[in-house]
Amino acid sequence: MTVSFNQMEPIMTAAPVIPVITIDHVEDAVPLAQALVRGGLVTLEITLRTDCAMTAIAEIAANVPGAIVGAGTVLTPWALEEVAAAGGSFCVSPGSTQSLLSAAKDHDMKLLPGAATPTEVMNLLDQDLTYMKFFPAEAAGGISYLKSMSAPIPQARFCPTGGVKPTNAADYLALPNVLCVGGTWVCPKDAVAAKDWDRIEALARKASTLNAHN
Repeated sequence: MTVSFNQMEPIMTAAPVIPVITIDHVEDAVPLAQALVRGGLVTLEITLRTDCAMTAIAEIAANVPGAIVGAGTVLTPWALEEVAAAGGSFCVSPGSTQSLLSAAKDHDMKLLPGAATPTEVMNLLDQDLTYMKFFPAEAAGGISYLKSMSAPIPQARFCPTGGVKPTNAADYLALPNVLCVGGTWVCPKDAVAAKDWDRIEALARKASTLNAHN
């Protein structure tokens, strides 16, 4: 049985920002994803918060070359199985459970589980998970908290999400234990509602120039 946990690095380093996307209308999925990819953001996290999210993942996976599409807000093994069936490349969870970790192993699914405390980080490292979502980033302590965790637990690598925005994204990316950040600002609701794909492409292009840690 192949374990994909530690294959997350290429996905996390494909661009400095992973857009966290909520899609309300499936017809928006492909043009939105195309705009983001044109702007240089190729790793796309579609949150499982709407009825059409799974269909949106399938549409993007089938119709947007260059996109690395996955699912966010994956809470159960059953949701992970649906993401795999839809053609998703990875799953993101706000936390972790043993059943979710086991399902990821069983389905050879790349998983970015959430962690917000040293104990949670150590528990994930104990299961050979090096790459994690730091969530909720700002509420959990933000940049100074992650910086303080880098010395005692240097092997963990994070994608901070939750309260990350253009004004603080570069500061997160400058940390030695941060590979990318997750954020919603690159696809604002009003731009999606107006189908203003040019605006979203411009926001993505600007975000793609943020300095990621190498």
